Amino acid sequence: MKVTSLCGWLTSSLLVGAASALTVAEINGKNFLSPYNGATFTNLTGIVTAKGPSGIWIRDVTPTSDERMSDAIYVFGSALAQNASILTGDVIVLSGKVSEYRSTSSYLYLTEIASPVVSAILEHGVEVAPRVIGVDTLSPPTEQYTSLDAGDVFGVPNNQNLISVINPVLEPTKYGLDFWESLVGQLVTVKSPHAVSRPNSYGETWVVGAWNTTGDNNRDGVTLTSKDGNPEAIIIGDPLDGTNSPTTIKLGDTLEDITGVVTYTFGFYYILPLTKVTVTSSLTPSLPPPTTLTSAGSCSGLTVGDYNVENFAPSNTAHTQAVAAHIVNYLLSPDLLFIQEIQDNNGETNDGTVASDLSLSALTAAIASLDGEVNYNYTYISPVDGADGGAPGGNIRVAYLFNPSVVQLRNPKPGNSTTATEVLPGPELSYNPGRIDPANAAWTASRKPLVAAWETVDGNNIFFTVNVHWSSKGGGSSMHGDARPPVNGALAARQAQAEVTASFIAQILAEDPSAYIISAGDFNEYPVTKPILDFLSLSKMQDLDEVAGIDVLERYSYLYDMNSQELDHMFVSPALANTEPEFEHVHVNTWAAYNDQVSDHDPSVARFNVCRQ
Repeated sequence: MKVTSLCGWLTSSLLVGAASALTVAEINGKNFLSPYNGATFTNLTGIVTAKGPSGIWIRDVTPTSDERMSDAIYVFGSALAQNASILTGDVIVLSGKVSEYRSTSSYLYLTEIASPVVSAILEHGVEVAPRVIGVDTLSPPTEQYTSLDAGDVFGVPNNQNLISVINPVLEPTKYGLDFWESLVGQLVTVKSPHAVSRPNSYGETWVVGAWNTTGDNNRDGVTLTSKDGNPEAIIIGDPLDGTNSPTTIKLGDTLEDITGVVTYTFGFYYILPLTKVTVTSSLTPSLPPPTTLTSAGSCSGLTVGDYNVENFAPSNTAHTQAVAAHIVNYLLSPDLLFIQEIQDNNGETNDGTVASDLSLSALTAAIASLDGEVNYNYTYISPVDGADGGAPGGNIRVAYLFNPSVVQLRNPKPGNSTTATEVLPGPELSYNPGRIDPANAAWTASRKPLVAAWETVDGNNIFFTVNVHWSSKGGGSSMHGDARPPVNGALAARQAQAEVTASFIAQILAEDPSAYIISAGDFNEYPVTKPILDFLSLSKMQDLDEVAGIDVLERYSYLYDMNSQELDHMFVSPALANTEPEFEHVHVNTWAAYNDQVSDHDPSVARFNVCRQ
């Protein structure tokens, strides 16, 4: 073999060694990036293991014994892929150029062969046996992604190192990304797979196979926990034969064994299956039962729900009815309901409309048509047009529904979009309901929290609520991306929002350490990250999951990529935590197929004793 060009950073010893014929394993090397990046070569021999629309995959005739080095690689070239004379099982000889490719700078590189020319086919019909993950290969590590995460994939500060710059030696027994990188190009089989998500908008589904996993919840998903983002899961992409995998796959579905090639694309490691995925069974029941927490209709058993209803607009009557059905049939019409993502009266029509009385009236009317015993009132404050983020024109905001036969606003005096409510002696609120510091830069292009003071209808038993919808994670990087730790999108905004929200709650508790306070909503953040941890520390609030003893692995309200994760939380003040509240997550959306979900978030319900002696 003759190497006609080499990267300038190769050592002199490597240049001497390049005089002999390369293997695929040597091209891949022991690191994320090839030691031969940019080099041209001739007389590389390999077995064709699979063909795709834009290239083929080959494997060394003699396997490597080094578990850090993949002996398979992608050969990019549509002409080669469409060449009917080259078949799976052929042993070919080719020349080409070693290339590191990525479509955007936030992704990792894929080592591949570019500009290939096949000079010979030495043999036909060689058996191509896929390697069974966890049997013929190592098993995937279950907690850490890479050595560059410093032990915490959710740690801050983010983006401290780049894999593409440091190019560490692979440690596939320790780190998930290293493991999948050591298999890139390989034809593999996933035995006994099951889905840990539903298909994304491209029809791709995350799975785990017959290997060790952590984070297993009761629905066979994998729950994100402290320092553990479940790197043992892998996404199944488009079938190489042009078929289509079903889009109706649900969390926990059992699938037939999957055989395909490992690659890296769109910011993730993938397995591209040879043919479509097949579902063999689904879990039952298909949806969870309703909450067990029913209202006592009095201070001793006050039920409080939380639900992000995903871009709720009155024009979508089917969505309106579906949300109402969830509130009545699964949440059992709680006495007080925190809701997020209520759009203005004409939804995403961008004409300056900000009021949402028609939106909330449509929802309360739909609930009343299903539950003849509850006629909700509502309260909200409109945002400044275009100032609170979300879909353009939609002006999403947080709001409350409440059963006026059980609770009422205490001394109601609504604020407006730009006026901050303040904590007065008592404690009381200067505006009720009111927004927390709406002029603060922390809320730029984000929803402002809505705080309210409540009392039971007898005028006693006062408590406070803070309804939040912090900034979304837009702008973040992939868990499989180049930046380590991965970029947690809008982290700085949520950190500032945590501090502002916590400071307000702390003012109430400074006035009355025994105050009953509930803060709930879509915090857009995991419970193990700095914004949430700092919020709890500064406010002295307590996580209701912890207070109520919810199993750590059952704390989820959202599916994203490989993880069952909790973005929606309910936090309570110390005095309220001491009353032994109850809490349940109702997984009515995370268990559903994509087209059957009513929202992308699960709701939750709590029951409190707010009686004052």
